[in-house]
Amino acid sequence: MASRNPTSLSTPLLSDSIAPTRATNGHGNHAHDHHDAASTCDAGGDPFAFLSEDRPPRDRGPSPADPFRNATPAWGGGFYAWVRTLLCAPVAVVRLVLFGLAIAVGYAATWVALRGWADLQERPREGAGPMPAWRRRLMWITRISARCILFSFGQLKLKCCGLSYAMDSSNWNAVAGICYHWIRKKGRPAPREIAPIVVSNHVSYIEPIFFFYELFPTIVSSESHDALPFVGTIIRAMQVIYVDRFSPASRKAAVNEIKRKAACNSFPRVLLFPEGTTTNGRFLISFQHGAFIPGYPVQPVVVRYPHVHFDQSWGNISLLKLMFKMFTQFHNFMEVCMSSEFGRIPPRCLPPEIKQENALHFADNTSYAMAQALNVLPTSYSYGDSMIMARAVEAGKENCSNYMVEMAWVKDIYGVSTAEAMELLEHFLAMNPDSNGRVKAQDFWALFGLDCSPLCKKIFHHFDFDNKESITFRQLLIGCAHLRKQPLFQGACGTAFEKCRDPETSDISRAQLADVLRLSMLLPADDGILKLFKTFDIDDDEKISRDDFISCLSKFPFLIALFAGPINGEVYIEIV
Repeated sequence: MASRNPTSLSTPLLSDSIAPTRATNGHGNHAHDHHDAASTCDAGGDPFAFLSEDRPPRDRGPSPADPFRNATPAWGGGFYAWVRTLLCAPVAVVRLVLFGLAIAVGYAATWVALRGWADLQERPREGAGPMPAWRRRLMWITRISARCILFSFGQLKLKCCGLSYAMDSSNWNAVAGICYHWIRKKGRPAPREIAPIVVSNHVSYIEPIFFFYELFPTIVSSESHDALPFVGTIIRAMQVIYVDRFSPASRKAAVNEIKRKAACNSFPRVLLFPEGTTTNGRFLISFQHGAFIPGYPVQPVVVRYPHVHFDQSWGNISLLKLMFKMFTQFHNFMEVCMSSEFGRIPPRCLPPEIKQENALHFADNTSYAMAQALNVLPTSYSYGDSMIMARAVEAGKENCSNYMVEMAWVKDIYGVSTAEAMELLEHFLAMNPDSNGRVKAQDFWALFGLDCSPLCKKIFHHFDFDNKESITFRQLLIGCAHLRKQPLFQGACGTAFEKCRDPETSDISRAQLADVLRLSMLLPADDGILKLFKTFDIDDDEKISRDDFISCLSKFPFLIALFAGPINGEVYIEIV
């Protein structure tokens, strides 16, 4: 490979059938053209060579794990499942009645307990004090109602745990095994004074019900849960800490509330599900760090649902189907195990920079220990992957797990947020992916009004590094993130706009954009130029401002290759 100067924007852009000639009073410097063509051929025709001397990295490939897939068929399940459903149908009716009565009694008791308490009657407010003792005693009615709800779901049989694992010289052992019809425990959780924060894996909607009955903790929950009928009122009684996971200010306020309530023994324990969503229990996904930033000891809890025929996980299955299957089981099983000793990391003794790293280390250690206790694999998937898969399901796509990207790994390596990934996903879904979640070059460029010219093929090949003539969403996301991280990308965007803009208006018109495409030997039809123009015209004001231009290239960084000619001062001619 010919050496290139990474601090220069002079490397020309070439396609297989295109060679450059530098514009000098209308005449090309052919000796220079020959040298540039040879250099580009040595570089393999990389359309982004002018951004950096680095080639795009080969992706390690997606993980074969799917932490969200429920293993039970949607409604069927074979002859045994149909017979069991028919036999349990009368029992299911009784269970449903018990479930409804328990919800009604629990809601009524909670309404009375919150009556007249300004701190929580409408919505929990920051800085509110702990629930008065008489109100907490009244909430026992709701807690017993929660126990009846567990009973109604038909968990009949107990299997006691016998786990042991060392985490930072702390031994794990079984504290409690539970069933829904009756409960037997071995030991108790650590006192609240020792471990004010409880963290647990999250498999089903059953765990919050169990913890409500067992610990009556303060929980951290999405703001959307406040509007749920019945449930919203009950979780307000738990002095819930609401958080909008996409708002940095909300996340910071939630961490402060966790710290405040964990520090005061008058509050109940703080319960968090650091995975942020439910999984199928066969894997752990990446932990959020809100439970670990305060630096208090945590009570790790692991939950599993042993089964043969019915997977109780709330993965890619609707709540209605899951509840129906629970009501039509002979019995279900659940195990809960807790650690009796706790590692403690005191970040308050360290500088702020080290404190953040310490929280990450604390979260990773806890995740690893819980994975070992569950005998499952920790993964780089995160809540963002569940959002991506849910959006693919909503769009009616097949094999929706193929759209997952291991969001925790992508964020750590490339700094891509979940919101940015979701925005790019919308455009990917508009590219008509096939049943395997792959997009072909023709459909890819059709979104931007372009045909598969030699240049466009080279750009597409930047993502198609496994040479399958199609790309996945993961490849698109990683490829775009890699381009944005190139050292010359931002400068190239600014240079491209300055070379293309109208000197009088400081904007780019549709005609000027068409001229730029012709310089790169891209000759789309008028409707294609209009579509590409609208892609750049973010504010839809019939002109491309500098902000529009930079924003579009930040979203679709591969489009910078269309402007390599103006950036390098090259005029492209087709070799016949």
